[in-house]
Amino acid sequence: MKIMQIQTHVYSEKKKNLQQLEQILENAAVEKPDLVTVGEMFVCPYETRLFPVYAEEERGETWKFLSGLAKKHGIWLQAGSIPEKDADGRVYNTAYVFDREGREAARHRKMHLFDIAIQGGQQYKESETLSAGDSFTVFDTEFGRIGLMICFDIRFVELARILVQKGAQIILVPAAFNMTTGPAHWTLTFRSRALDNQCFMVGTSDARNESAGYVAYGHSILTSPWGEVLGELDEKAGILITEIDPKECGRIREQLPILSARRLDCYRLEETER
Repeated sequence: MKIMQIQTHVYSEKKKNLQQLEQILENAAVEKPDLVTVGEMFVCPYETRLFPVYAEEERGETWKFLSGLAKKHGIWLQAGSIPEKDADGRVYNTAYVFDREGREAARHRKMHLFDIAIQGGQQYKESETLSAGDSFTVFDTEFGRIGLMICFDIRFVELARILVQKGAQIILVPAAFNMTTGPAHWTLTFRSRALDNQCFMVGTSDARNESAGYVAYGHSILTSPWGEVLGELDEKAGILITEIDPKECGRIREQLPILSARRLDCYRLEETER
């Protein structure tokens, strides 16, 4: 299975971001990727006040454009994430997956909103304008089952484990870690989730733009079920192509029985005396 991760520069014009992706796919068609991924909120600047401005209704123009790209190139397209609004006006950080025919195969709304205040570092509050999703997202392909989450979701070990329990051998993570959390935790987190769950983790970021209101770390990455880094970009716009064998998950799980050896009969929280 050939995975292509596209780390794009994010422009303020939505149309320019979509045209950029279209051109990259045209230029890279010779690589014949099976699955293509892009970064979190790749269609707009990563600023909370702008998410409602750029948000479209479900199956809007951006959805149709991305569906058309998947069908044209005959690829699985994990179209990063985009701001999406429902019929009641709630805005979500939503990741779509389209199959080789351009049909919607999955949709994930970010479950864990990025509300942080790091002393001397990043201050950010997605909940000012975004609502949280509540679904565990997996989808089937000819290569096996794949899970989907968005950026801050990866911090929560329960979510990755549930996706693997639902059969995921690969977990896709469109993301935009920042310059505080990225250097400290990006590689560590992807290696940890891959190792603990004996699956492939695919983290695709936006490129770094020092003049943006929110500066992404970049460093799109792919880690193996053994916890190895199989490929990683730097901070600049670029493409990472990695060939993997999803069956490697099964082989490693047999050799190192972390998942099957769990003591589910013992894992429980005991109430403590007050």
